[in-house]
Amino acid sequence: MPHESAPQGSQVRHSVSTWQQPCPPPASAERAALVQQIAGRVMGCGGGRLLVGIDGYTAAGKTSFGHELAKEIAGAGRPVLRATLDDFKKPWKDRHLYDRESGEGYYRNAYDYAGLKRLLLDPCRTPEAASCALCGIDPLTQLDHSATKVSLAPDSVLIVDGVFAFRPEIDAYWDFRIWLDIDAELSIRRGAARDQNWAGSGAEAVHRNRYLVAARLYLEEAAPLERMDVVIDNSRFARPRIAR
Repeated sequence: MPHESAPQGSQVRHSVSTWQQPCPPPASAERAALVQQIAGRVMGCGGGRLLVGIDGYTAAGKTSFGHELAKEIAGAGRPVLRATLDDFKKPWKDRHLYDRESGEGYYRNAYDYAGLKRLLLDPCRTPEAASCALCGIDPLTQLDHSATKVSLAPDSVLIVDGVFAFRPEIDAYWDFRIWLDIDAELSIRRGAARDQNWAGSGAEAVHRNRYLVAARLYLEEAAPLERMDVVIDNSRFARPRIAR
């Protein structure tokens, strides 16, 4: 995905991963106002580097909201980096070493938190660091992009979306935590429709038996909702609302 230029010269730097979603078109004035409000709250956290985590059920709209938030913050003059946790999963070539396909196995084993910290989160948290990697292993091509670096500015805002963003392994990194709230059944319907291209007729079963089981285990063990700065009801894309 090419880098986006913001109105005031700042830019949003994206991962080189092929696992990309475009920034959605403006959905409504109501949604634009909410994104602007959240962007103001994020920038109100300080003028130095900021790390923002966006979490929620699968297909809650995390990536789209991350793109919208990034565009708004870049438009205000801050350099923004965009990343997704899916770009920091363990390589498929090693899947015979562990269970990654059951609900519990996906929660326990799919993500490479050590690599995520080393390549992205630790550099962004280190004032002296001048660069970071926005992608480890490309989820689609399985190419290793960990050597591809982007520059870090003193006031960079890193926006990361993905499930399990507030697990104990990485929870302490975030300056601002966002939860996009949708009903579990809506998550399954949205996710199954989205993933028909690779999961086919089994898409609903994958979401119900793997991703939803993993999400419920995460909610039970990590209790992330207790630590959110904002919870957004994203059930209706054109009419999101702050739930808490």
